[in-house]
Amino acid sequence: MILLINSANCQVAGFAVATVGWILSTICMGLVEWRVWYMDNTSLFPSGLACVGMWKVCIYHRAGNFNRATSCHRYTYHNTYLPVDIRVAQNLLLVASVLGLLGKVSTTFALRNVYVGILWKNVTCTAFVASGILNIAAGVCISIAVIWNYYSVMNEEGIAFPPPFCMPFKPDTQEIGSAVTVACLAAFMMLLNGSFFLSYKLPLESQPHPEVSEI
Repeated sequence: MILLINSANCQVAGFAVATVGWILSTICMGLVEWRVWYMDNTSLFPSGLACVGMWKVCIYHRAGNFNRATSCHRYTYHNTYLPVDIRVAQNLLLVASVLGLLGKVSTTFALRNVYVGILWKNVTCTAFVASGILNIAAGVCISIAVIWNYYSVMNEEGIAFPPPFCMPFKPDTQEIGSAVTVACLAAFMMLLNGSFFLSYKLPLESQPHPEVSEI
């Protein structure tokens, strides 16, 4: 039983890593700094910068020595003017959040079995393996969203925002925003933790063995 608890303590550390990764994945989904657009002053659009996120875009104009957000516009995957990569990333990040939550539930169930004393290998290990698969799937979803966003920025792809947004189709320059760093860290944690859970093995000394009666 002591070996089983010691092994489970390692999984508790993995559970903590998974929790941080899931929180980061949820945070990055709501951040607006996925793409940073720099716009020079023209007759149609004033100079400033815009941060394009998965669910809204915020436009900043310089006021003194600071950039102040003058307007933010929200959108959803129902808005047809959004490019395919943003609409797909919206769904991927939502799926990743759900998968990460389900992975936490599965890990909690497995740890509960260990500490309560339910030692059957097929019960405990299956829960850990399920959690590992869910976490890896969540990490893959986040990674796809990050890679596609990176590809779009590197290729300087534009977005046909509606006229009320007062946004050009393409900025003068654009770059990756800080939200991508958060998403990369979340994906790394989810993938690492998923692999860790998949490698879980119940200690042999803790596995129940059927009693053989002497004849």
